[in-house]
Amino acid sequence: MTRVLLVDDDVELAAMLREYLEQEGFEVDVAHDGESGVREALTGRYAIAVLDVMMPRLNGVEALRQIRAGSRMPVLMLTAKGDDIDHIIGLELGADDYVPKPCSPRELVARLRAILRRVEDAAPGTPQQGPIMAGPLTMWPERRMAQWHEQALELTSTEYSLLEVLARQAGRVVSKHDLSDLALRRPLARFDRSIDVHVSSIRHKLGARPNGDSWIQTVRGQGYQFVKE
Repeated sequence: MTRVLLVDDDVELAAMLREYLEQEGFEVDVAHDGESGVREALTGRYAIAVLDVMMPRLNGVEALRQIRAGSRMPVLMLTAKGDDIDHIIGLELGADDYVPKPCSPRELVARLRAILRRVEDAAPGTPQQGPIMAGPLTMWPERRMAQWHEQALELTSTEYSLLEVLARQAGRVVSKHDLSDLALRRPLARFDRSIDVHVSSIRHKLGARPNGDSWIQTVRGQGYQFVKE
């Protein structure tokens, strides 16, 4: 069974989500504050963590920061509906996805499974593939490793998935719907800005081209394009 850590100070909601997740075949442990959540997350016992943003003692964004300092485990954030600032900060710190509250248990399960499928695809034993090369970028999908100008490029799991899709289609525009389907493994939700935030973070890590433009261009009304040269 896949073991999930659920960190939320809403005891009633956490109990309801735990029951639903267990019915869907997950093994679930619950923590009700950020400090306890961080301690549990860093034990290495869990395949994925779900963090609420607003919690006592240590909020979800700071809990994520501490988890990321010691672990690359997948993390999904629960945010208050319309709470853009917190979820954007969470994504920039390396959250793999977010779900606005109130959320349906079915949606939460779908997001968890999408993240876990991406992790499984990157696990040892998956079929070996040749490197993807696009301009100064080289990516090895079987190892989830990337180099930029022959230097190691540090990416979160979601950033890697998005950049891989863009690199495979280098020179062509990829719609946000296709990026969501291929990289996030879920349909693009209405008003979902997570792809924009992740792409912004990737752009920052790649830096500017010699002419000052971004390596990832926004094509208004269509999507994003990775520029090979």
